[in-house]
Amino acid sequence: MEIDILTRKDFEALKVEILETIKAYMQQPKIERQWLRSKEVRTMLNISYGTLQNLRIKKILNPTKIEGVYYYRLSEIQAMLNAGQEQ
Repeated sequence: MEIDILTRKDFEALKVEILETIKAYMQQPKIERQWLRSKEVRTMLNISYGTLQNLRIKKILNPTKIEGVYYYRLSEIQAMLNAGQEQ
């Protein structure tokens, strides 16, 4: 059995390496998704399933349905929110 001894200097080097990795990750350009699923929309708007269904029925949101899953365009949701601010 081999035993390695780690020093405070080793831990500091590890900490610096981890922080640099996190910073590099955070600086990467974020790709904004164009389509959201129902659960993501409900979380974003803090609404229930029934409210989201009413928005579909009233044609306030017009999702695309693929194999039983509704997908909502992010730009359409943002436009709906912006229209609400203008009133």
